[in-house]
Amino acid sequence: MMTYPKVSIIILNWNGLEDTIECLESLKKITYPNYEVILVDNGSRGNDAQVLQEKFSDYIRLIKNDKNYGYAKGNNIGIRHALSNSQPDYILLLNNDTVVDPEFLTEMVKVTEGDDQNGIVGPKTYLYDTPTQFWLAWANIDMHRGRVSFVGFGETDEGQYDDVREVHGYVAGSCLLIKQQVIQNIGLFDESYFCYWDETDYCFRVRKAGYKIAYAPHAKIWHKKSVRLKIWYKTLRRGDQVNTPLYCVYYMTRNNFKFMKKHATKGQYRSFLVYFFGYRFWFTTGVCLLYYRDIRQFGAFYRGIRDGLFNSESGGKLYMRD
Repeated sequence: MMTYPKVSIIILNWNGLEDTIECLESLKKITYPNYEVILVDNGSRGNDAQVLQEKFSDYIRLIKNDKNYGYAKGNNIGIRHALSNSQPDYILLLNNDTVVDPEFLTEMVKVTEGDDQNGIVGPKTYLYDTPTQFWLAWANIDMHRGRVSFVGFGETDEGQYDDVREVHGYVAGSCLLIKQQVIQNIGLFDESYFCYWDETDYCFRVRKAGYKIAYAPHAKIWHKKSVRLKIWYKTLRRGDQVNTPLYCVYYMTRNNFKFMKKHATKGQYRSFLVYFFGYRFWFTTGVCLLYYRDIRQFGAFYRGIRDGLFNSESGGKLYMRD
């Protein structure tokens, strides 16, 4: 007979009121009986926090941050609050731009409880606009090139990823179930990432500490931000022009270097630099400047490289204001 350990669900909201409402409405339908929801408003510009508090007053515990602290610190604030006030057995980090299946949490807990070494579990994630198509099952990393590949991306689900398995890369930060014991042993997210690569870093730290990362195929969620962030893949519409937000370009680039410095061997890091500056730099430069004629994206890309190489964050605040 299944037991139901206490789960604290932490959701960050940053200027995403409609998405957050839809996410919370889907959560209210889950069958798992022993959970709470901590909503961290990460310095939204409007009245998101007030609207969410009024609409979900008895369902959420609201933390209102004075500014946007990013994914890492924003989640850490929620985690600290949960550990201090609720003593949960698990922390679930859930992106606000997702909707969940009613059984998703039951299935994730079931996988985690099935192996004492499972430290983090991730679900099967579909594209929101094409509900039977994968966003990803899990992700692999080529440590010689510093490149990520999403397993299953764009594939139709035909049962090809229906087995519980250990993951040797990482599971996406859009939905992470983390054992309380893991957090106590290895600490919180590295806040210097701000956003992007932070969940990858955390999964690597968890595996280095001797825990397993697991994939729960019968736990299902749907994710709205469906594209893999490539610098030449534009995702945000501004008037008649479509642009990747500059902070995405900056942090994805900067944190690629940060992650590789932290986790790659010397040989892997040298290989990454050869690949990056021998191919990726020139390809991305050509796409930005020749194809899109977008000097601002190239500037964010260049600043990300510079700050990644020299352990700086000079461009971070600039692009978050953009």
